[in-house]
Amino acid sequence: MSLEYINFNGSILPANQLIFRANNRGFRYGDGLFESMRFLKGKLKFPEMHIDRIQKGMKLLKFDNCSLIDTWFIREKVEELLRRNKTGADARIRLTVFRDSEGLYSPVSNKFGYLIEVQKLEESQYVLNKKGLIIDVFDEIPKPVNALSNLKTCNAMIYVLAGIYKNQNAFDEVLILNQHGFLCESVSSNVFVVYDRKLYTPSLNEGCIAGVMRQVVIRLAKENNIEMVEAQINPDILNAADEVFLTNASKGIQWVMGYNNKRYFNEVSRFLNEKLNLL
Repeated sequence: MSLEYINFNGSILPANQLIFRANNRGFRYGDGLFESMRFLKGKLKFPEMHIDRIQKGMKLLKFDNCSLIDTWFIREKVEELLRRNKTGADARIRLTVFRDSEGLYSPVSNKFGYLIEVQKLEESQYVLNKKGLIIDVFDEIPKPVNALSNLKTCNAMIYVLAGIYKNQNAFDEVLILNQHGFLCESVSSNVFVVYDRKLYTPSLNEGCIAGVMRQVVIRLAKENNIEMVEAQINPDILNAADEVFLTNASKGIQWVMGYNNKRYFNEVSRFLNEKLNLL
């Protein structure tokens, strides 16, 4: 079923309606950020964590009135849009917030605009992929490490080029390195590595997105006595790891089957996925 409606600055509009002018700052400068969320069994998952992240990002980007985007706001707007689209109980949500102002590099004001989109999903739980992913490392353009690195901004060119590399080489996913040559994340997910009975993920200081599902998996690991290490990770560990899996808010956990000639298990990822579905 094609979805028919979006929410643009509080107005429910046809999804195919043109809404941006040529001077839109999100288009011109990537002046904005976005949040992907999961609506599952009629409930928005982890809304407080998503709102905390997007408010922190809006403050860092110096938007005005960041507190207007709160849990009440997102629940109300999402549920309204899902009803209009007759989406059902399971969906992927994308909230984009952009600086709604004229100006060149220096904006006239810092007020924000927003766009909410929904995508119907069939699964009523987080489903661990039956076939493991085949991955590679994208090292053509490293990701800079700075104060913006943990945000999901509208400036996503590194991920676009990594995605093109993935498609051209028929991989399921590729991992991105940071400017120092260490593991950062994948095109759309955080990365976890199981090695020597410990679970590793790049620390936020390595420039990875501060993913909500990343936080949830770290918490689940600690609650279930899995030794969890946030660290600087050399990509060479991929040749020796026992498991590799990826996490994001929409899909939950996705396990990796192979990298080069290395093949992985999925014991820890399967265990954590079971725990995730109990939340």
